[in-house]
Amino acid sequence: MKFHPCIDQCTKEGSHCEGCGRSHQEIAGTKQIVQAAVQFIRQQDYENPDEFVAAIAKSILKKLQKPV
Repeated sequence: MKFHPCIDQCTKEGSHCEGCGRSHQEIAGTKQIVQAAVQFIRQQDYENPDEFVAAIAKSILKKLQKPV
């Protein structure tokens, strides 16, 4: 499956958003991940959240390359 980001044409009808094509379940899960990251960044009071986000992205991509 290929990820399709939000294009600000959200719909709530049916099982999938007609804007991005993602399932409403996938969208809800993504929102939970983002909210958790934002909460963590705020708790840590990072002055450089962009660097934290970049480091997390790099770490995630590295872990995805490892076999399960």
